[in-house]
Amino acid sequence: MHSIGAPMTTSPRPTLRQSVALVWRTLRSMRTALILLLILAAAAVIGSLLPQVPNSPERVGQYLGDHGFWGPLFFRAGFFDVYASWWFVLITALLFVSLAACLFPRTRAMIRALGQRPIQARELDGFRHHAEVRVGAAPDEAAVTAERYLRRKRFRVSRDGLGIAAEKGTLREVGSLLFHWAFFLLLLGVIVGKGTGFTGRAVLTEGETFVDARPNYSGQLRTGRYFGGGFTGLGFTLLDFKDSYRRNGQPIDFVSRVRFLDRAGRPTSTEAIRVNHPATVGGLHVFQEGFGWASVVDVSLDGRRLWSSPIEMTRDDPPKGVPATAMPWRGAIKLTAPEPDVMITLELWPDFRAFANLQLTGQPTPMFVQFDPYIRYSVYRGEIADPAVSNLDTSGLHLEARGDLHAAGTSAFDLPGAGELRLGFPELRHYSVLLISRDVGIPVVLAAAILVLVGLIPSLYVSRRKVWIRAEAAPGGALLKIGGFSLQRKDSFEEEFDRIVHAIGGPQEPEAHRPEKVGTS
Repeated sequence: MHSIGAPMTTSPRPTLRQSVALVWRTLRSMRTALILLLILAAAAVIGSLLPQVPNSPERVGQYLGDHGFWGPLFFRAGFFDVYASWWFVLITALLFVSLAACLFPRTRAMIRALGQRPIQARELDGFRHHAEVRVGAAPDEAAVTAERYLRRKRFRVSRDGLGIAAEKGTLREVGSLLFHWAFFLLLLGVIVGKGTGFTGRAVLTEGETFVDARPNYSGQLRTGRYFGGGFTGLGFTLLDFKDSYRRNGQPIDFVSRVRFLDRAGRPTSTEAIRVNHPATVGGLHVFQEGFGWASVVDVSLDGRRLWSSPIEMTRDDPPKGVPATAMPWRGAIKLTAPEPDVMITLELWPDFRAFANLQLTGQPTPMFVQFDPYIRYSVYRGEIADPAVSNLDTSGLHLEARGDLHAAGTSAFDLPGAGELRLGFPELRHYSVLLISRDVGIPVVLAAAILVLVGLIPSLYVSRRKVWIRAEAAPGGALLKIGGFSLQRKDSFEEEFDRIVHAIGGPQEPEAHRPEKVGTS
Protein backbone atom coordinates (compact mmCIF):
# COMPACT_ATOMS: atom_id res chain seq x y z
CA MET A 1 0.00 0.00 0.00
CA HIS A 2 1.39 3.40 -1.03
CA SER A 3 2.13 5.81 1.78
CA ILE A 4 0.49 9.19 1.77
CA GLY A 5 2.51 11.73 -0.10
CA ALA A 6 4.70 9.14 -1.80
CA PRO A 7 5.56 10.13 -5.39
CA MET A 8 3.74 8.23 -8.15
CA THR A 9 6.00 6.05 -10.27
CA THR A 10 5.54 5.88 -14.05
CA SER A 11 6.92 3.31 -16.44
CA PRO A 12 9.82 4.61 -18.49
CA ARG A 13 9.08 5.66 -22.05
CA PRO A 14 10.36 3.14 -24.61
CA THR A 15 13.43 4.15 -26.52
CA LEU A 16 13.53 4.52 -30.29
CA ARG A 17 15.33 1.20 -30.57
CA GLN A 18 12.69 -0.55 -28.47
CA SER A 19 9.88 0.98 -30.55
CA VAL A 20 11.51 -0.11 -33.80
CA ALA A 21 12.02 -3.62 -32.38
CA LEU A 22 8.35 -3.78 -31.38
CA VAL A 23 7.21 -2.68 -34.86
CA TRP A 24 9.53 -5.23 -36.47
CA ARG A 25 8.27 -8.07 -34.26
CA THR A 26 4.70 -7.14 -35.15
CA LEU A 27 5.49 -6.89 -38.85
CA ARG A 28 7.24 -10.25 -39.06
CA SER A 29 4.33 -12.22 -37.58
CA MET A 30 2.15 -14.30 -39.86
CA ARG A 31 -0.94 -12.71 -38.32
CA THR A 32 0.19 -9.30 -39.58
CA ALA A 33 0.76 -10.73 -43.06
CA LEU A 34 -2.77 -12.17 -43.09
CA ILE A 35 -4.26 -8.85 -41.95
CA LEU A 36 -2.38 -6.97 -44.67
CA LEU A 37 -3.51 -9.54 -47.24
CA LEU A 38 -7.15 -9.07 -46.18
CA ILE A 39 -6.78 -5.28 -46.45
CA LEU A 40 -5.26 -5.68 -49.92
CA ALA A 41 -8.17 -7.93 -50.94
CA ALA A 42 -10.66 -5.33 -49.63
CA ALA A 43 -8.87 -2.65 -51.68
CA ALA A 44 -9.13 -4.87 -54.76
CA VAL A 45 -12.88 -5.19 -54.14
CA ILE A 46 -13.16 -1.39 -54.04
CA GLY A 47 -11.22 -1.20 -57.30
CA SER A 48 -13.66 -3.68 -58.86
CA LEU A 49 -16.88 -2.05 -57.64
CA LEU A 50 -15.99 1.59 -58.36
CA PRO A 51 -15.04 2.88 -61.83
CA GLN A 52 -11.33 3.51 -62.25
CA VAL A 53 -9.72 6.46 -64.01
CA PRO A 54 -7.29 4.36 -66.11
CA ASN A 55 -10.17 2.18 -67.40
CA SER A 56 -13.18 4.46 -67.77
CA PRO A 57 -12.66 8.14 -66.90
CA GLU A 58 -16.12 8.94 -68.31
CA ARG A 59 -17.80 6.72 -65.73
CA VAL A 60 -15.70 8.31 -62.97
CA GLY A 61 -16.92 11.75 -64.04
CA GLN A 62 -20.50 10.50 -64.13
CA TYR A 63 -20.14 9.00 -60.64
CA LEU A 64 -18.77 12.27 -59.29
CA GLY A 65 -21.72 14.11 -60.79
CA ASP A 66 -24.32 11.65 -59.50
CA HIS A 67 -22.96 11.37 -55.94
CA GLY A 68 -22.42 14.85 -54.57
CA PHE A 69 -21.15 13.77 -51.14
CA TRP A 70 -19.57 10.34 -51.62
CA GLY A 71 -18.01 11.09 -55.01
CA PRO A 72 -15.55 13.79 -53.88
CA LEU A 73 -14.87 11.84 -50.67
CA PHE A 74 -13.95 8.71 -52.63
CA PHE A 75 -11.89 10.80 -55.03
CA ARG A 76 -9.80 12.30 -52.23
CA ALA A 77 -9.32 8.82 -50.75
CA GLY A 78 -7.96 7.54 -54.07
CA PHE A 79 -10.77 5.02 -54.59
CA PHE A 80 -11.06 5.88 -58.30
CA ASP A 81 -7.43 4.91 -58.95
CA VAL A 82 -6.91 2.25 -56.30
CA TYR A 83 -3.93 0.44 -57.78
CA ALA A 84 -1.91 3.63 -58.23
CA SER A 85 -2.82 5.18 -54.87
CA TRP A 86 -0.11 5.75 -52.28
CA TRP A 87 -1.87 3.68 -49.63
CA PHE A 88 -2.25 0.66 -51.92
CA VAL A 89 1.46 0.79 -52.75
CA LEU A 90 2.29 1.14 -49.04
CA ILE A 91 0.12 -1.86 -48.06
CA THR A 92 1.67 -3.94 -50.84
CA ALA A 93 5.19 -3.02 -49.73
CA LEU A 94 4.39 -3.85 -46.09
CA LEU A 95 2.89 -7.17 -47.17
CA PHE A 96 6.07 -8.08 -49.04
CA VAL A 97 8.25 -7.11 -46.09
CA SER A 98 6.02 -9.07 -43.70
CA LEU A 99 6.00 -12.19 -45.87
CA ALA A 100 9.77 -12.05 -46.36
CA ALA A 101 10.32 -11.52 -42.61
CA CYS A 102 8.17 -14.58 -41.89
CA LEU A 103 9.60 -16.85 -44.56
CA PHE A 104 13.34 -16.27 -44.19
CA PRO A 105 13.54 -17.46 -40.54
CA ARG A 106 11.30 -20.45 -41.31
CA THR A 107 13.42 -21.36 -44.31
CA ARG A 108 16.65 -21.16 -42.31
CA ALA A 109 15.14 -23.29 -39.57
CA MET A 110 13.94 -25.81 -42.15
CA ILE A 111 17.37 -26.07 -43.74
CA ARG A 112 18.97 -26.58 -40.32
CA ALA A 113 16.39 -29.23 -39.45
CA LEU A 114 17.07 -31.14 -42.67
CA GLY A 115 20.76 -31.22 -41.84
CA GLN A 116 20.26 -32.47 -38.29
CA ARG A 117 19.77 -36.04 -37.17
CA PRO A 118 16.56 -37.00 -35.35
CA ILE A 119 16.96 -36.47 -31.60
CA GLN A 120 16.75 -39.36 -29.14
CA ALA A 121 13.99 -39.37 -26.53
CA ARG A 122 14.30 -40.43 -22.90
CA GLU A 123 10.91 -41.52 -21.55
CA LEU A 124 9.18 -43.53 -24.27
CA ASP A 125 6.20 -44.51 -22.17
CA GLY A 126 5.11 -40.87 -21.93
CA PHE A 127 4.11 -40.68 -25.58
CA ARG A 128 0.55 -41.09 -26.80
CA HIS A 129 1.48 -44.32 -28.59
CA HIS A 130 3.89 -46.72 -26.91
CA ALA A 131 4.42 -50.46 -26.52
CA GLU A 132 6.96 -53.01 -25.29
CA VAL A 133 7.70 -56.28 -27.09
CA ARG A 134 10.17 -59.11 -26.54
CA VAL A 135 12.28 -60.51 -29.35
CA GLY A 136 14.62 -63.49 -29.40
CA ALA A 137 17.54 -61.57 -30.89
CA ALA A 138 20.28 -59.82 -28.94
CA PRO A 139 19.70 -56.11 -28.20
CA ASP A 140 22.26 -54.93 -30.77
CA GLU A 141 20.84 -57.19 -33.48
CA ALA A 142 17.28 -56.15 -32.63
CA ALA A 143 18.24 -52.46 -32.92
CA VAL A 144 19.84 -53.07 -36.33
CA THR A 145 16.72 -54.91 -37.54
CA ALA A 146 14.45 -52.08 -36.36
CA GLU A 147 16.67 -49.50 -38.03
CA ARG A 148 16.56 -51.36 -41.36
CA TYR A 149 12.78 -51.65 -41.23
CA LEU A 150 12.27 -47.93 -40.56
CA ARG A 151 14.65 -47.00 -43.37
CA ARG A 152 12.68 -49.22 -45.75
CA LYS A 153 9.59 -47.27 -44.72
CA ARG A 154 11.44 -44.07 -45.69
CA PHE A 155 11.89 -42.70 -42.20
CA ARG A 156 14.84 -40.47 -41.46
CA VAL A 157 16.70 -42.61 -38.92
CA SER A 158 19.36 -41.80 -36.34
CA ARG A 159 20.86 -44.61 -34.25
CA ASP A 160 22.80 -44.06 -31.06
CA GLY A 161 23.92 -47.39 -29.58
CA LEU A 162 20.74 -49.29 -28.75
CA GLY A 163 18.46 -46.26 -29.23
CA ILE A 164 16.81 -45.32 -32.50
CA ALA A 165 15.10 -42.04 -33.39
CA ALA A 166 13.12 -41.80 -36.63
CA GLU A 167 10.88 -39.21 -38.19
CA LYS A 168 8.84 -38.89 -41.37
CA GLY A 169 6.76 -36.21 -43.08
CA THR A 170 9.29 -33.41 -43.37
CA LEU A 171 7.91 -32.96 -46.87
CA ARG A 172 4.83 -31.35 -45.31
CA GLU A 173 6.88 -28.45 -43.93
CA VAL A 174 8.78 -28.20 -47.21
CA GLY A 175 5.43 -28.02 -49.06
CA SER A 176 4.17 -25.34 -46.68
CA LEU A 177 7.27 -23.23 -47.28
CA LEU A 178 7.03 -23.82 -51.02
CA PHE A 179 3.39 -22.70 -50.97
CA HIS A 180 4.20 -19.46 -49.15
CA TRP A 181 7.26 -18.69 -51.26
CA ALA A 182 5.23 -19.38 -54.40
CA PHE A 183 2.52 -17.03 -53.17
CA PHE A 184 5.21 -14.40 -52.53
CA LEU A 185 6.53 -14.97 -56.06
CA LEU A 186 3.01 -14.77 -57.50
CA LEU A 187 2.41 -11.37 -55.92
CA LEU A 188 5.79 -10.19 -57.15
CA GLY A 189 5.02 -11.36 -60.70
CA VAL A 190 1.65 -9.60 -60.72
CA ILE A 191 3.06 -6.31 -59.42
CA VAL A 192 6.10 -6.27 -61.69
CA GLY A 193 4.09 -7.38 -64.73
CA LYS A 194 1.26 -4.89 -64.27
CA GLY A 195 3.50 -2.12 -63.00
CA THR A 196 5.90 -2.20 -65.96
CA GLY A 197 3.48 -3.22 -68.74
CA PHE A 198 0.65 -1.70 -70.71
CA THR A 199 -2.67 -2.62 -72.32
CA GLY A 200 -4.21 -0.98 -75.36
CA ARG A 201 -6.58 -1.60 -78.25
CA ALA A 202 -5.77 -1.71 -81.93
CA VAL A 203 -8.60 -1.40 -84.46
CA LEU A 204 -7.60 -2.79 -87.85
CA THR A 205 -9.64 -2.99 -91.03
CA GLU A 206 -8.86 -5.89 -93.35
CA GLY A 207 -5.71 -5.02 -95.27
CA GLU A 208 -4.50 -2.37 -92.80
CA THR A 209 -1.26 -2.48 -90.81
CA PHE A 210 -0.84 -1.39 -87.20
CA VAL A 211 2.53 -0.51 -85.61
CA ASP A 212 3.11 -0.88 -81.86
CA ALA A 213 3.61 2.79 -80.92
CA ARG A 214 1.77 5.03 -78.47
CA PRO A 215 -0.03 7.31 -81.01
CA ASN A 216 -1.47 4.34 -82.90
CA TYR A 217 -3.57 2.89 -80.10
CA SER A 218 -7.29 3.51 -80.14
CA GLY A 219 -8.86 5.00 -77.02
CA GLN A 220 -7.30 4.80 -73.58
CA LEU A 221 -3.83 3.28 -73.32
CA ARG A 222 -3.45 1.79 -69.84
CA THR A 223 0.15 1.86 -68.70
CA GLY A 224 1.64 0.56 -65.47
CA ARG A 225 2.88 2.86 -62.75
CA TYR A 226 6.50 2.08 -63.66
CA PHE A 227 6.10 1.73 -67.44
CA GLY A 228 9.14 3.19 -69.17
CA GLY A 229 7.48 3.86 -72.52
CA GLY A 230 9.37 1.21 -74.46
CA PHE A 231 7.20 0.09 -77.37
CA THR A 232 8.42 -2.64 -79.71
CA GLY A 233 7.73 -1.04 -83.10
CA LEU A 234 6.45 -4.39 -84.40
CA GLY A 235 3.74 -4.41 -87.07
CA PHE A 236 0.42 -6.28 -87.41
CA THR A 237 -1.39 -6.64 -90.73
CA LEU A 238 -4.97 -7.92 -90.62
CA LEU A 239 -5.25 -10.23 -93.60
CA ASP A 240 -8.89 -11.17 -93.01
CA PHE A 241 -11.52 -11.73 -90.34
CA LYS A 242 -14.01 -14.60 -90.23
CA ASP A 243 -17.02 -15.05 -87.99
CA SER A 244 -19.34 -18.04 -87.90
CA TYR A 245 -22.67 -18.69 -86.19
CA ARG A 246 -25.09 -21.53 -85.62
CA ARG A 247 -28.57 -21.38 -87.09
CA ASN A 248 -29.98 -20.12 -83.81
CA GLY A 249 -27.56 -17.19 -83.85
CA GLN A 250 -25.13 -18.58 -81.28
CA PRO A 251 -21.57 -17.61 -82.23
CA ILE A 252 -19.16 -20.43 -83.06
CA ASP A 253 -15.87 -18.73 -83.80
CA PHE A 254 -14.25 -15.33 -84.39
CA VAL A 255 -10.88 -15.50 -86.11
CA SER A 256 -8.47 -12.74 -87.12
CA ARG A 257 -5.68 -13.87 -89.42
CA VAL A 258 -2.77 -11.56 -88.72
CA ARG A 259 0.67 -11.27 -90.32
CA PHE A 260 3.36 -10.02 -87.94
CA LEU A 261 6.13 -7.73 -89.15
CA ASP A 262 9.50 -6.85 -87.64
CA ARG A 263 10.73 -3.29 -87.11
CA ALA A 264 11.88 -3.09 -90.73
CA GLY A 265 8.45 -4.17 -92.02
CA ARG A 266 9.53 -7.68 -93.01
CA PRO A 267 6.98 -10.48 -92.44
CA THR A 268 7.96 -12.83 -89.62
CA SER A 269 4.93 -15.08 -89.08
CA THR A 270 1.19 -15.43 -89.64
CA GLU A 271 -1.13 -16.33 -86.76
CA ALA A 272 -4.86 -17.05 -86.39
CA ILE A 273 -6.07 -15.17 -83.31
CA ARG A 274 -9.23 -16.52 -81.70
CA VAL A 275 -11.14 -15.75 -78.52
CA ASN A 276 -9.15 -17.25 -75.61
CA HIS A 277 -6.38 -18.21 -78.05
CA PRO A 278 -4.08 -15.16 -78.21
CA ALA A 279 -0.89 -14.83 -80.20
CA THR A 280 2.44 -13.87 -78.63
CA VAL A 281 5.17 -12.03 -80.50
CA GLY A 282 8.09 -9.95 -79.24
CA GLY A 283 6.80 -10.00 -75.67
CA LEU A 284 3.36 -8.74 -76.76
CA HIS A 285 0.19 -10.73 -76.16
CA VAL A 286 -2.50 -10.13 -78.80
CA PHE A 287 -6.10 -11.06 -77.94
CA GLN A 288 -9.25 -11.09 -80.05
CA GLU A 289 -11.65 -8.68 -78.34
CA GLY A 290 -14.17 -7.39 -80.84
CA PHE A 291 -15.09 -6.91 -84.48
CA GLY A 292 -17.43 -5.01 -86.76
CA TRP A 293 -18.09 -3.78 -90.28
CA ALA A 294 -16.07 -1.09 -92.04
CA SER A 295 -17.76 0.57 -95.01
CA VAL A 296 -15.39 1.84 -97.67
CA VAL A 297 -16.99 5.09 -98.88
CA ASP A 298 -15.68 7.55 -101.47
CA VAL A 299 -16.75 11.19 -101.31
CA SER A 300 -15.94 13.73 -104.01
CA LEU A 301 -17.04 17.31 -104.66
CA ASP A 302 -17.13 18.37 -108.30
CA GLY A 303 -14.72 15.57 -109.13
CA ARG A 304 -12.28 16.45 -106.32
CA ARG A 305 -11.91 13.52 -103.91
CA LEU A 306 -12.44 14.51 -100.28
CA TRP A 307 -12.68 11.11 -98.62
CA SER A 308 -11.77 7.53 -99.54
CA SER A 309 -11.16 5.20 -96.64
CA PRO A 310 -12.91 2.57 -94.48
CA ILE A 311 -15.27 3.82 -91.79
CA GLU A 312 -15.42 1.64 -88.69
CA MET A 313 -19.10 1.35 -87.84
CA THR A 314 -20.68 0.74 -84.45
CA ARG A 315 -24.04 -0.60 -83.31
CA ASP A 316 -26.52 0.96 -80.92
CA ASP A 317 -27.69 -1.02 -77.92
CA PRO A 318 -30.68 -3.10 -79.02
CA PRO A 319 -34.14 -2.52 -77.53
CA LYS A 320 -35.58 -5.19 -75.28
CA GLY A 321 -36.47 -8.31 -77.21
CA VAL A 322 -34.35 -7.41 -80.26
CA PRO A 323 -31.13 -9.35 -80.89
CA ALA A 324 -27.98 -7.28 -81.26
CA THR A 325 -27.26 -8.91 -84.62
CA ALA A 326 -30.47 -7.36 -86.00
CA MET A 327 -29.32 -3.80 -85.33
CA PRO A 328 -27.90 -1.65 -88.15
CA TRP A 329 -24.37 -0.25 -87.96
CA ARG A 330 -23.73 3.49 -87.79
CA GLY A 331 -20.85 5.75 -88.71
CA ALA A 332 -20.04 9.24 -89.93
CA ILE A 333 -17.84 11.20 -92.33
CA LYS A 334 -16.85 14.75 -91.33
CA LEU A 335 -15.49 17.12 -93.99
CA THR A 336 -14.05 20.52 -93.17
CA ALA A 337 -12.86 21.39 -96.70
CA PRO A 338 -16.19 22.88 -97.94
CA GLU A 339 -17.62 25.85 -96.16
CA PRO A 340 -19.62 25.38 -94.07
CA ASP A 341 -18.57 21.95 -92.78
CA VAL A 342 -20.25 18.81 -94.08
CA MET A 343 -21.19 15.80 -91.97
CA ILE A 344 -22.52 12.60 -93.55
CA THR A 345 -24.13 10.05 -91.23
CA LEU A 346 -24.28 6.46 -92.44
CA GLU A 347 -26.61 3.61 -91.52
CA LEU A 348 -25.29 0.25 -92.76
CA TRP A 349 -27.32 -2.90 -93.28
CA PRO A 350 -24.80 -5.66 -94.12
CA ASP A 351 -27.65 -7.91 -95.28
CA PHE A 352 -30.19 -6.04 -97.39
CA ARG A 353 -32.74 -8.80 -96.82
CA ALA A 354 -32.97 -7.81 -93.14
CA PHE A 355 -33.78 -4.20 -94.10
CA ALA A 356 -36.37 -5.31 -96.66
CA ASN A 357 -38.02 -7.68 -94.18
CA LEU A 358 -38.18 -4.90 -91.57
CA GLN A 359 -39.92 -2.61 -94.06
CA LEU A 360 -42.40 -5.30 -95.11
CA THR A 361 -43.21 -7.00 -91.80
CA GLY A 362 -41.79 -4.73 -89.09
CA GLN A 363 -39.91 -7.71 -87.65
CA PRO A 364 -36.15 -7.43 -86.98
CA THR A 365 -33.97 -10.06 -88.65
CA PRO A 366 -30.48 -11.04 -87.46
CA MET A 367 -27.66 -10.37 -89.94
CA PHE A 368 -24.87 -12.95 -89.91
CA VAL A 369 -23.50 -12.68 -93.46
CA GLN A 370 -22.81 -10.01 -96.05
CA PHE A 371 -25.52 -9.96 -98.72
CA ASP A 372 -26.01 -6.96 -101.01
CA PRO A 373 -24.85 -4.43 -98.35
CA TYR A 374 -27.00 -1.33 -98.16
CA ILE A 375 -26.33 2.15 -96.75
CA ARG A 376 -28.76 4.93 -95.93
CA TYR A 377 -27.11 8.32 -95.50
CA SER A 378 -27.97 11.84 -94.39
CA VAL A 379 -25.98 14.97 -95.27
CA TYR A 380 -25.75 17.86 -92.78
CA ARG A 381 -24.06 21.26 -93.00
CA GLY A 382 -22.90 23.64 -90.34
CA GLU A 383 -20.06 24.08 -87.89
CA ILE A 384 -18.81 20.72 -86.60
CA ALA A 385 -17.94 21.02 -82.92
CA ASP A 386 -16.24 17.62 -82.53
CA PRO A 387 -14.17 16.37 -85.50
CA ALA A 388 -14.01 12.80 -84.12
CA VAL A 389 -15.89 10.44 -86.44
CA SER A 390 -17.04 8.41 -83.46
CA ASN A 391 -19.27 11.29 -82.34
CA LEU A 392 -22.56 11.06 -84.27
CA ASP A 393 -24.21 14.09 -82.67
CA THR A 394 -25.76 16.37 -85.31
CA SER A 395 -26.84 19.13 -82.94
CA GLY A 396 -26.52 22.57 -84.53
CA LEU A 397 -26.28 21.15 -88.06
CA HIS A 398 -28.79 21.60 -90.88
CA LEU A 399 -30.07 18.59 -92.83
CA GLU A 400 -29.40 19.02 -96.57
CA ALA A 401 -30.29 15.68 -98.15
CA ARG A 402 -30.91 11.97 -97.65
CA GLY A 403 -30.13 9.02 -99.91
CA ASP A 404 -29.10 5.41 -100.11
CA LEU A 405 -26.35 3.27 -101.61
CA HIS A 406 -26.01 -0.38 -102.54
CA ALA A 407 -22.63 -2.10 -102.73
CA ALA A 408 -20.58 -0.96 -105.76
CA GLY A 409 -23.12 1.80 -106.36
CA THR A 410 -22.91 5.61 -106.39
CA SER A 411 -25.19 8.47 -105.49
CA ALA A 412 -24.92 12.18 -106.33
CA PHE A 413 -26.79 15.44 -105.63
CA ASP A 414 -26.11 19.18 -105.75
CA LEU A 415 -24.80 20.71 -102.56
CA PRO A 416 -26.03 24.34 -102.55
CA GLY A 417 -23.18 26.78 -102.94
CA ALA A 418 -20.54 24.02 -103.19
CA GLY A 419 -21.16 21.83 -106.24
CA GLU A 420 -21.99 18.19 -106.97
CA LEU A 421 -21.40 15.86 -104.02
CA ARG A 422 -20.92 12.26 -105.12
CA LEU A 423 -20.80 9.22 -102.82
CA GLY A 424 -19.51 5.79 -103.77
CA PHE A 425 -19.71 2.48 -101.87
CA PRO A 426 -17.08 0.25 -103.54
CA GLU A 427 -16.83 -2.45 -100.88
CA LEU A 428 -17.59 -3.60 -97.34
CA ARG A 429 -14.85 -5.00 -95.11
CA HIS A 430 -14.54 -6.37 -91.61
CA TYR A 431 -12.56 -4.68 -88.89
CA SER A 432 -11.13 -6.41 -85.84
CA VAL A 433 -10.47 -5.04 -82.37
CA LEU A 434 -7.29 -6.54 -80.92
CA LEU A 435 -6.32 -6.16 -77.29
CA ILE A 436 -2.54 -5.82 -77.08
CA SER A 437 -0.72 -6.10 -73.77
CA ARG A 438 2.80 -6.50 -72.49
CA ASP A 439 3.18 -8.28 -69.17
CA VAL A 440 6.61 -9.64 -68.30
CA GLY A 441 5.19 -11.16 -65.13
CA ILE A 442 3.01 -13.78 -66.87
CA PRO A 443 5.70 -16.56 -66.90
CA VAL A 444 6.49 -15.80 -63.25
CA VAL A 445 2.80 -15.92 -62.29
CA LEU A 446 2.30 -19.18 -64.17
CA ALA A 447 5.31 -20.80 -62.51
CA ALA A 448 4.20 -19.51 -59.10
CA ALA A 449 0.66 -20.85 -59.59
CA ILE A 450 2.06 -24.30 -60.42
CA LEU A 451 4.32 -24.19 -57.37
CA VAL A 452 1.36 -23.18 -55.18
CA LEU A 453 -0.47 -26.35 -56.24
CA VAL A 454 2.66 -28.46 -55.78
CA GLY A 455 3.13 -27.04 -52.30
CA LEU A 456 -0.48 -27.83 -51.36
CA ILE A 457 -0.21 -31.54 -52.17
CA PRO A 458 2.03 -32.48 -49.19
CA SER A 459 -0.24 -30.50 -46.88
CA LEU A 460 -3.19 -32.63 -47.98
CA TYR A 461 -1.58 -36.07 -47.98
CA VAL A 462 1.51 -35.95 -45.72
CA SER A 463 1.63 -35.86 -41.93
CA ARG A 464 4.62 -35.45 -39.63
CA ARG A 465 5.23 -38.36 -37.26
CA LYS A 466 8.08 -39.50 -35.04
CA VAL A 467 9.03 -42.94 -33.66
CA TRP A 468 11.60 -43.94 -31.04
CA ILE A 469 12.85 -47.43 -30.25
CA ARG A 470 15.14 -48.54 -27.44
CA ALA A 471 16.50 -52.09 -27.13
CA GLU A 472 17.30 -53.43 -23.67
CA ALA A 473 18.73 -56.76 -22.60
CA ALA A 474 16.15 -59.22 -21.28
CA PRO A 475 16.08 -62.95 -20.48
CA GLY A 476 16.07 -64.92 -23.74
CA GLY A 477 16.72 -61.92 -26.02
CA ALA A 478 15.84 -58.24 -25.88
CA LEU A 479 13.02 -55.97 -24.80
CA LEU A 480 12.07 -53.32 -27.35
CA LYS A 481 10.44 -50.18 -26.03
CA ILE A 482 8.62 -48.30 -28.80
CA GLY A 483 7.03 -44.86 -28.62
CA GLY A 484 5.74 -42.34 -31.13
CA PHE A 485 3.27 -39.62 -32.03
CA SER A 486 1.92 -37.77 -35.03
CA LEU A 487 1.34 -34.04 -35.44
CA GLN A 488 -1.41 -34.51 -38.02
CA ARG A 489 -3.81 -37.28 -39.02
CA LYS A 490 -3.45 -38.92 -35.63
CA ASP A 491 -6.08 -41.60 -36.22
CA SER A 492 -4.28 -42.99 -39.26
CA PHE A 493 -0.98 -42.99 -37.37
CA GLU A 494 -2.47 -45.41 -34.84
CA GLU A 495 -2.72 -48.05 -37.56
CA GLU A 496 0.78 -47.26 -38.79
CA PHE A 497 2.17 -47.57 -35.26
CA ASP A 498 0.53 -50.98 -34.88
CA ARG A 499 2.17 -52.12 -38.11
CA ILE A 500 5.59 -50.93 -36.89
CA VAL A 501 5.20 -52.80 -33.59
CA HIS A 502 4.02 -55.95 -35.37
CA ALA A 503 6.83 -55.84 -37.95
CA ILE A 504 9.61 -55.28 -35.38
CA GLY A 505 8.30 -57.48 -32.59
CA GLY A 506 6.94 -60.32 -34.67
CA PRO A 507 3.50 -61.96 -34.52
CA GLN A 508 3.47 -62.33 -30.73
CA GLU A 509 1.43 -60.03 -28.55
CA PRO A 510 3.30 -57.19 -26.86
CA GLU A 511 4.52 -58.18 -23.45
CA ALA A 512 3.78 -54.89 -21.75
CA HIS A 513 0.37 -53.35 -21.81
CA ARG A 514 -0.28 -50.32 -23.94
CA PRO A 515 -1.49 -47.53 -21.69
CA GLU A 516 -4.69 -45.76 -22.52
CA LYS A 517 -4.32 -42.91 -24.94
CA VAL A 518 -4.22 -39.61 -23.13
CA GLY A 519 -4.56 -36.16 -24.52
CA THR A 520 -6.27 -37.36 -27.66
CA SER A 521 -7.79 -34.79 -29.90
